Parts: sequence; C-alpha cells; structure tokens
Amino acid sequence: MSNKPIFVATHPRACSTAFERVFMTRRDTLQCVHEPFGDAYYFGPERLGERYENEEKARIDSGFAHSTFKTVFDRIARENSEGKRAFIKDMAQYWIPPNAKPATIAPSLVSYKRGVGTETTSIPDSALTSTKCGPPYPYTTEGEPNNPSVIPTDLLANFHFAFLIRHPRNSIPSYFRCTVPPLDEITGFYNFRPDEAGYDELRRLFDYLRSVKQVGPRVAGQPLNNTTNGTNGINGSGEGVEICVIDADDLLDNPSGIIEAFCKSTGIKYEPEMLKWDNEEDHRIAKEAFEKWKGFHEDAIYSTELKARTHKKAPKSDDQLFTEWTEKFGEGGAKVIRDTVQANIPAYEYLKQFAVKVPPPN
Repeated sequence: MSNKPIFVATHPRACSTAFERVFMTRRDTLQCVHEPFGDAYYFGPERLGERYENEEKARIDSGFAHSTFKTVFDRIARENSEGKRAFIKDMAQYWIPPNAKPATIAPSLVSYKRGVGTETTSIPDSALTSTKCGPPYPYTTEGEPNNPSVIPTDLLANFHFAFLIRHPRNSIPSYFRCTVPPLDEITGFYNFRPDEAGYDELRRLFDYLRSVKQVGPRVAGQPLNNTTNGTNGINGSGEGVEICVIDADDLLDNPSGIIEAFCKSTGIKYEPEMLKWDNEEDHRIAKEAFEKWKGFHEDAIYSTELKARTHKKAPKSDDQLFTEWTEKFGEGGAKVIRDTVQANIPAYEYLKQFAVKVPPPN
C-alpha cells in the first residue's frame, strides 16, 4: 500500500471541504494541507489564473504575491516529513493553463529532479514572458509530452492521487452564487468565470495519470475485469495505485460507506469517529485552515459532522432547474449557469463511470 502524500484532486464546489474535515480529525497521523496551490495560481509570479491579473494590490494584499509552485511543494514536503502523512485537497485546474492552452513546466520547477527540497529557487527572468496584458503564462519553458499540467511528471509521481467530483448542476450554481451579491463582497470574486468550472482540467489530469500508469487500471470499489467502467475490460493489478473517484452525491447519501472505502483505497485507518468533529480544537483548526478563502467554506466551518441525507435528492428536469436558477439569479444568470452546466456534463459523466461503489447503508 502506498504511503505517499495523498492528493485529492477536485473542482470547485464539490463538497470537498466537508470531505476534508473528516480527515482533519486524524491529526495524530495526517497533516491536512488546504488548497495550497491557489496561492501560486492566482497571486504569485507564475500565476495561471487571470482573475486578479489587473488587481496588483489584491495580489499583494493576499500575502501570496511571491508564492511559486515550488514554494508550495516545499511546504508540503516539510509537513510530510514531520512524522505525519500529508493529505492535500486542491483544484486540479490550479496546475493546468485555462481554456486548454498548451502546458509548459513552471519555471520554479524546471530543475526539479525527483523530490522537492526546502531550498528556495529563484525564477529566471527569461523564463517568464514580458507582457502587460495577461498573466505571466505562457512561460518560455518547455512542456512534457502529453502532460497537461505545469508540474513535471517526476514530481507528480511523489503523490497518491484520488479524485472528488460532483454533478455540475449542483456545483456550478453553487459557485455562481459565490460570485454575485451579497457573497461576492466576502469572497472577493466579483464575476463568474466559466473557465474556472474545473471539470475539463480534472479529466485531463486524470487521463494523464492513467496514461503514465500512476493510477489504475484497477478501480476502487469495482470488481475485477469490469467492462463497463471505461477501462477496456481491464480492472486487474497494475503499476499505479487503484483509481479512487468519489462522487459527492454518493458521499452525502452514505458518508460512512464512502469514507471507509476511500480509507481502504488510500491506506488510512478508518474509524467511525472520523465523521464527527464537534469540539473546540477541531473548530479552531478548521477555521484557521479555511480563513484565506472567505465566503466559500462557511458551511464546512460551522458543521459538526458528516451525516447521511435523510432523503435522497430527487432529480429535477432541466426546466425545473432553469426556473430555480432564474428565481435566484435572474434570467441572464440562469442562462450562464445552464450553458456552463451543459458544457461540463461530459467530463463529469466520464469521471463518474470510475466512481467508488459501495452497498447502500442498512
């Protein structure tokens, strides 16, 4: 069983912070690292995201204006070496240029040779494009064949990957809500960007890790030689860790079953007590960890446990959903949500076929 740092790759609004809170209770064996790569993606000198590109003051005020991909990896390496296994939850899109732009290796990681140390690495000026319109990407570095990310394959190999997804009809309106009044004043996200949905990037990272045999072909929670999960009928032993995809709806319907299956797949000892965190220390640690992304994690901050929904969510028609979105966000907002949902359903459904399956709770 792999004992590498666990990296749960996801997309925005996938119930991932509630999922993360479960593992924050295991402070004796796990060191949780909450969404660290947004620092480099949005604010640092290697930033890929364009949201804050014209807001230099906001980047400076964030405190992360000097964060590179390497400084984030170095932090994870330090924490993983302190006797606990690192558990990272973050967005796959933070490693991948938006809008399917070709990827080249982040300048701070160009000299990476199998493991990130704690020494600092300056970014050569020649590695960044000099431009006043748009973020530092594209870099003048080279990419790796078929690698969709700015992270070298040798560095990706240091992590045990798992994946968390949620249907876009649930995640997209939730994300949209965080970018309009009144929440936008808290989150600092003042407009909705369809290119931040994150599904395409998550699928591309997933497929790449499969192609280099870092994950799969075995699929967690599915029988051997399953011919219906997109693995071409091969679900046996392989070079990589088994594929572990968690669907948020499955998680909310059966938290104990899904968490136990995830723990089995990733080598974490499962205990039912993990699903409860109603004590002062748990709340303090969660509040500190989630503070930098204000407005996005309030439900998770003030939660006390992960328990099953009392009633399974009844499916709604497209017309019903559009009516709901119109009532909440106006017709213009509803159309943006509808179009973004439709654009991301194929990637979601592709990943869904690999999702962990467990018997229903008694």
